[in-house]
Amino acid sequence: MALFAATLGVMMLSGSINLSAGNKDACDLYAGVGQNLPLSFVYEGLANTHVLRWTHNNTIIFFRKQGKVLVGKTEDISATGSLLLRSLQFSSAGAYQAHVLHPNGTVAKTWSRRLCVMDKVPKPQLSYVCDFKSSAVKLNCKVAEPQGLVFSWTLDERTLTSETKQTLSISLAQLKGERSFTCSVADRVSKEKSDTLRPTCKRPSPSPPPLLCFPSKTVVAAAAGGVSLILLLLVITVTLCCCHRRNKTRMRLGEKGDVRMLSLSKREPDPISPDYETMHPAEDSPPPSPKPSPRACYQNLSRPGAQMGNITLQPSTAAEGQQPSPVPKPRTKSPQTSNI
Repeated sequence: MALFAATLGVMMLSGSINLSAGNKDACDLYAGVGQNLPLSFVYEGLANTHVLRWTHNNTIIFFRKQGKVLVGKTEDISATGSLLLRSLQFSSAGAYQAHVLHPNGTVAKTWSRRLCVMDKVPKPQLSYVCDFKSSAVKLNCKVAEPQGLVFSWTLDERTLTSETKQTLSISLAQLKGERSFTCSVADRVSKEKSDTLRPTCKRPSPSPPPLLCFPSKTVVAAAAGGVSLILLLLVITVTLCCCHRRNKTRMRLGEKGDVRMLSLSKREPDPISPDYETMHPAEDSPPPSPKPSPRACYQNLSRPGAQMGNITLQPSTAAEGQQPSPVPKPRTKSPQTSNI
């Protein structure tokens, strides 16, 4: 009966402690997901005759009575009564309580803490930018969510205690030689370090002075005017080319019309000249008179010859026997006499 009353008293006390712990906003312990965390509870003189009980959010997670473990594992409890939490998850957060009871049921010692489980910080990425205007190099320790994180910097494996911001500015004079930088981010439960970075800043060669000392607005206005002039000349050129091509097409069409009219006029019959009538008689002209025979021609020729010199030419017998070649008709109507 006494043991039951003592146990009931311990439960009521633990409930009041849990209620007061639940009213707290801050956590007493912090741990990362996947980590192991020992709950450091110490009770000197803990024996097997004592009753040891651990609860998580009023749920018994370990219970040992008279040296016999009824809930939990023996290897999770130390000699002083500490509890080892393994592979923490977000569900592991909450209130933890430890109770030690004497064999008669009276409370020997109680202990309570509130645990918060957090994600581990990611590994930071270190980058730099050379700023020659201010003669400095600016380093940035980049992480996804920098809120609530603590930053630290090292130069050549030496911690810069005065630098706790996400960015770091170093003068270019301090970069003489090969200098190495690292940054670290940490929260309550974890810490991560970036890779080593060795920045190199080479001052660019000076640009040649401008040929014309004009303001940039003047240069832009001149360039815009030049482009507008080129476009105007291009439009005028295209317009003139189109007009020239149109006029040329019209001239070609006019020449084709003149040639067509000229061909039609050439088809009309031309008046026949007298010479053409003499050389080529028309179809309606009367048929030509029959050609005299060669003998008659010689007789005609002998008559004027006899009148001129009274010389009589008699054709030879061989000439009479041969057929004379046709004599072409002279163009003139009067016959020509040959001087023999």
